[in-house]
Amino acid sequence: MNNNITFAVLILFLIPIFSEAQLKSKFKRKTEDAVEEGVNSIFGKKKKDKEKDEASESPEGAEGGDQVTPVGAADASDEEKEELKWAKYDFVPGDRIIFEDDLLTEENGEFPSRWDLVAGNAEVAEFGGDMVIMMRDGHPSIIPYFENPQNDYLPDIFTIEFDLYYPGAGIFEIHLYDKKNQKSGSPTGYTSIDIYYSKEMRMANFKSSLPDENIEKARWMHIAIAYTSGKLKAYMDETRLLNIPRLDFDPKGLTLYTYHAKNDNLYYLKNIRIAEGGVKYYDRIMEDGKIIANGIRFDVNKSTLKPESMGIINEIFELMKKYPDLKFSIEGHTDSDGEEAFNQTLSEERAKTVMDKLTKMGIPAERLSSKGWGESMPLTSNGTAEGKAENRRVEFVNNENL
Repeated sequence: MNNNITFAVLILFLIPIFSEAQLKSKFKRKTEDAVEEGVNSIFGKKKKDKEKDEASESPEGAEGGDQVTPVGAADASDEEKEELKWAKYDFVPGDRIIFEDDLLTEENGEFPSRWDLVAGNAEVAEFGGDMVIMMRDGHPSIIPYFENPQNDYLPDIFTIEFDLYYPGAGIFEIHLYDKKNQKSGSPTGYTSIDIYYSKEMRMANFKSSLPDENIEKARWMHIAIAYTSGKLKAYMDETRLLNIPRLDFDPKGLTLYTYHAKNDNLYYLKNIRIAEGGVKYYDRIMEDGKIIANGIRFDVNKSTLKPESMGIINEIFELMKKYPDLKFSIEGHTDSDGEEAFNQTLSEERAKTVMDKLTKMGIPAERLSSKGWGESMPLTSNGTAEGKAENRRVEFVNNENL
């Protein structure tokens, strides 16, 4: 009992002392805070700069591992970054077709009727639902069949296109002369554009690869070659890989060859076309009032654009940007294969697809219209593969009344 009384008295005695000490401590903190606030009001900028410098020196940044932007990084982000502008695909096919083979009338297992054989084994087969030329064994080498093949059948301006299935190994060669009937004419002996590793092209000392590293070894690719009076460009898919200003020989013909075709390493070809080049697009508008483009391609019996069509569409886009008064009626045409009503609808849908593509790229809709003519306005006879290919086209007709 006496102990409890003593303890209570002691507590009552200490409370005032503790309260006074607490008040003094609180007053002291307020005083220090006020002084510090006054100092900061004078030197606050310097303190912030110091903290910023210290933070920038630490790779970990603030507490908790937050990332801190290094000094100067904000300034760099404000600056406009340099941008690469590279017209990597400018291929425009010739407008007069010299040779066309879509293989649609060929029989499986036969030698392709529009070709001749130089060596090895090549036959028609079906692959992926399409008819193809299968290069199978014996170092196969084939040439397009022409009357009087010893003559130079490639003009001063021409284009060559085809789809190639590269099996993942070996080299495929495109020789620019007929190895059965002609002499190369090259002083160096180099006449071929070679396909390597599913993404690389070479010709003599010139070579280049697709920039994309993630490419399947075995795949379909679209090959295109454009020759203009000594200058040669070659493309794989949608990228120009060779740009040779002066070729040292005159291309006279075509040979497709591979040393590496075997039963377990088959090469396939389809959609082969050789065409003679034409007049520049603006000159065509001035002379004819329209541009005839048979190089705009679609999936069979569909209005889906193929990637190789973009060379022409890009040219039309640039032309319309350069001449803002140009207005086009985009008009689709088909060959005579199939039902007339189907062809009419197909031509309308294809023309609209091209118009929509240009609109999406930035051409104002009021400068464009579309229509289809089906098979009603052929340019030439539908009796040959070349004739049908010329009749399957898209025309850009100058229309000032839009």
